[in-house]
Amino acid sequence: MLNLSNQQIDEQMFAEYPLKTLQELPHPRSSRRLGRWMLFFLFLTIVILFLPWRQNINGFGSVTALTPQDRPQTLQNAIAGRIERWSVREGQFVKKGDTLLVISEIKDEYFDPNLPQRLGEQLDAKQGTRLATDAKIQALDSQIQALSVGVKVDLAEARNRVRQSLLQVRIDSADLTAVRRNYQIAVDRLERYEKGYRDGLFSLTDLESRRLTIQQDYAKVVVQENKLNVTRQSLANARLDLESIQAKYEQEIAKTLSDRSSALSSKASANNEIAVMRNKISNVNVRRSMYVVRAPQSGFVVRSLKAGIGETIKEGEAIATLQPANPTIAVELFVRAMDVPLIQRGRRVRIQFDGWPAIQFSGWPAVAVGTFGGKVAVIDAVSSTNGQYRLLVTPDALPGDQPWPELLRVGSGVAGWVMLDDVPIWYELWRQLNGFPPSLKQEPAKPEKI
Repeated sequence: MLNLSNQQIDEQMFAEYPLKTLQELPHPRSSRRLGRWMLFFLFLTIVILFLPWRQNINGFGSVTALTPQDRPQTLQNAIAGRIERWSVREGQFVKKGDTLLVISEIKDEYFDPNLPQRLGEQLDAKQGTRLATDAKIQALDSQIQALSVGVKVDLAEARNRVRQSLLQVRIDSADLTAVRRNYQIAVDRLERYEKGYRDGLFSLTDLESRRLTIQQDYAKVVVQENKLNVTRQSLANARLDLESIQAKYEQEIAKTLSDRSSALSSKASANNEIAVMRNKISNVNVRRSMYVVRAPQSGFVVRSLKAGIGETIKEGEAIATLQPANPTIAVELFVRAMDVPLIQRGRRVRIQFDGWPAIQFSGWPAVAVGTFGGKVAVIDAVSSTNGQYRLLVTPDALPGDQPWPELLRVGSGVAGWVMLDDVPIWYELWRQLNGFPPSLKQEPAKPEKI
């Protein structure tokens, strides 16, 4: 049947009997509004992808001191001993030179309370021995000089005797020559007298007188020859005396020089023993000054590693830990080996300390809250035991940054971000998805030699 009425049956029915399902169906206007929102978020996402993002390298570490002398150190005693008294307590502030611990001796060779006096007496005895040796050396030097003078005199006298014997030999030789000539003349005369006697020119008495004269001349020749032989023997004896005198004095001088060398050796031994005694006295005095362990620098006694009175400690053994006062604070960060080539000295770092609330946006450091500024001061040349490389970061506040907190303690935990160059966000997402390292606009400079 045709519906020719102006009244809509469906609208009347829907008005009298509302259907919840039909009311909840999306209206065409809602779809258009959703599309606009999606386009807005798409445009916003595209804009955000092109925003600048600061690349960074994160690392974790702790607060430390920049110089080794400001870092916590163990206090050690130089000698072995027994604890007699503690003069400090843990957490106490001490100044340089303050007494920390008093110990007593445990080695028997140092028990004698008068040990320095005993060593001084031994040193005086050694010095007396050296003085006596010096006197002996001087006496031997005088003896050598006297022998030198004596041998000169005796040798001169012996040479004179040799010259006298030589002259006497020459005289006796000349006399022998004269006597022989006289004897030859007498022989010639005897021959003439015998011829004259046969011719009747001379008497027998004259001949016998001439024969007696020739016998006397021959006797003189024999006597003179014997005298010459005696003189020559005296010359030989004088020469032997000259050689024996020289050999004798050389032997005596050699013996004296040997005694002098022995005295010099004794003196050297005495000097060595004196040096040893002086060294021992100095060691004893220094050792006694080490019975009191003093603070090497001002700081806080953090922990005592040895306790009870009467406890023995070895030399070089740690007895307490000292934290120097007013250290130059720095931060040590550990980064991966693959990131070290991208870091160079002077790079800025944002730091978050444990115990100081912070909100950190690593890519947008300008909007971070509660972080502090720093810069890379040291990059280790070798890796640490965990395979990472250590960075030392010093304070470097940017305009508007707060200085590092004064209540920082060495050893507190730290998180840090080394800031690199700016890149778009889309590039950073692409890099992170592919696992690539950060990029730089230029190659890092070579490390400077310190």
